[in-house]
Amino acid sequence: MLHIAEQAVRLALAQGATGAECTISEGDEFEATVRMRELETLKEAGSRAAGLRVLIGRQVGSSYTSDLTRDGIAYLVKSALEIAKISTEDPFAGLPEPSSLGSIPGDLALYCDDVAKLETQYKIDQATAAEQHALSADTRITNSEGGSFSSYIGARYFANSHGFAGSYRSTSCSLSVVAVAQNNGSMERDYWYTLARGSAGLETPAAVGLKAAERTLRRLGARKVATQKAPVIFEPRVARSLLGSIFEAIDGESIYRKSSFLAGKLGEKVASENVTVVDDGTLPGLFGTSPFDDEGVPSRRTVVIDRGVLNSYLLNTYTARKLGLESTGNASRGITGNASVGPGNFFLEKGTLPPADIIRSVHRGLYVTELIGSGVNIVTGDYSRGAVGLWIENGELAYPVSEITIAANLTEMLFDIETIGNDLHFLGSTASPTILIREMTISGQ
Repeated sequence: MLHIAEQAVRLALAQGATGAECTISEGDEFEATVRMRELETLKEAGSRAAGLRVLIGRQVGSSYTSDLTRDGIAYLVKSALEIAKISTEDPFAGLPEPSSLGSIPGDLALYCDDVAKLETQYKIDQATAAEQHALSADTRITNSEGGSFSSYIGARYFANSHGFAGSYRSTSCSLSVVAVAQNNGSMERDYWYTLARGSAGLETPAAVGLKAAERTLRRLGARKVATQKAPVIFEPRVARSLLGSIFEAIDGESIYRKSSFLAGKLGEKVASENVTVVDDGTLPGLFGTSPFDDEGVPSRRTVVIDRGVLNSYLLNTYTARKLGLESTGNASRGITGNASVGPGNFFLEKGTLPPADIIRSVHRGLYVTELIGSGVNIVTGDYSRGAVGLWIENGELAYPVSEITIAANLTEMLFDIETIGNDLHFLGSTASPTILIREMTISGQ
């Protein structure tokens, strides 16, 4: 595959391109879904495709194909060049400088051999067992939206006309359950999942099923609360979405377009002093880790917010040039087209308190377990989301609440982060521990 990528680049140069880069991705995915103890779906799929991006001066063209034969690659090159010839010049277009290219050496623990050895029946049995544990946890668990086991084995290859060529393999597997509970006319659902590079890193089916059941049962009998201002705790699953909003705000594209509330604030205090946000694509075994980004720039650790001070944006080559800065190794693309900006492992550094202690510190407030809708304006920072959770009275989780909205401004929220939990755990490339925000508006009755 790497030879094919290099061949495509050489062919593009021979036919008039002044620069070229080729990405090839291949992978096999599997998913088994069980519902109410019966196998419902079984999916197995494989894919393989190549994407080519070429430059003729400052004109750019892209094309992709799943035909990796000699003729297929020839047509790929021809198509990309034809598009480049009719495109508008962009003074910031171009490949990274040769000196900025490279790859992290050593094993980053992205590939586990055991995933390829998992038998189909084993995967079905894992999904079945997880669902069974949820269904048998309590008589109020009356239904299920399914238990699922999925796995992925893939590889990525990249070459460009500056002589860079690299590749890496990766695997992942996950186990999840969605439980449904009913009691006294109230019906609720919730889920739990576990994700790892290899099957040995997954939680057990019992742990996944029981956690899904527990989360579902605690939502029964939900009520509204009066409209008020109060402290709000985001559990880690919810806090990840807040980190996602921060990422959007420091994405180089949002910055050069001036469509972020954090544009022009490098070196300024933008959050409370206990807030440090990091992007690190070098952490072994995690889901945002890779030896190089999608332009061939080595992955690295970037401290985005350092003890409340905005220290860096996240950039690919194009956005860095637009802003007169250097790439942070955050180029991300599918198979073809210009690279966008994507996270490595993007997270809020953990604090020292366990979640239970944070809850005990709140006299009256809201513990949020789910957010609904997408009411976040990255330009202004205005934040308004539907929410589900548990009401806190005298430091204890008292009763479930729903049909409420929480609102504030992201600028205020970042400064109002009072306490950060010690429960940082990665279930994807973005992660956060428990967060206590001093005050938000809760709209209910």
